[in-house]
Amino acid sequence: MNSIKVIIQGYAQKLSDGRYKATSTTVLVHSAGKLILVDPGLIPAELKKALGNEHLQIDDIDFVVVTHTHQDHARNSRIFDKSKILDLLPAKRGQIPEFLRVPDTDIAVIYTPGHVEKHISLIVKTPAGKYAIAGDAFWWEDSQEQETDTLSLIQHTDPIAKDPVMLQNSRRELLGVADYIIPGHGKMFTTSR
Repeated sequence: MNSIKVIIQGYAQKLSDGRYKATSTTVLVHSAGKLILVDPGLIPAELKKALGNEHLQIDDIDFVVVTHTHQDHARNSRIFDKSKILDLLPAKRGQIPEFLRVPDTDIAVIYTPGHVEKHISLIVKTPAGKYAIAGDAFWWEDSQEQETDTLSLIQHTDPIAKDPVMLQNSRRELLGVADYIIPGHGKMFTTSR
């Protein structure tokens, strides 16, 4: 039986110069005896503290998955042994096979481009329902209200999206398959599915 836990709540604070002070939501998944860490974030000390709160260390993690390669999601990957980092990002648009899963688990990987071209989300079935670890398919700045009705979710502006139309399509897909969405920055929310 799979279980899922947000161990770092992602944040994105826009600075006066237009840059962001940010790190991603980091999620720990237990599946088939494996520990999978999704989007390890930016700050090593923050990640090590969060793992310590779970009585875990870096070496206890079996696999690391990043939803996309922006530094606030992926930089901490460098502190893990390279053999533990799964490269599940598609080489080109549309190349990720529909059946792709995290090895030895039933965690599905789906292609969710728009924020960037190479972006994935994970779908995790649990006794409570299906969770989508959505990376920046959904995200909010800390100063924004997190509106979670379907129309607001689909139309929410991503100021750095590479393809807003494709992003809206990815959001629709996630909202159609998941009961809960864990965004890259912001709080987990339930869908109307």
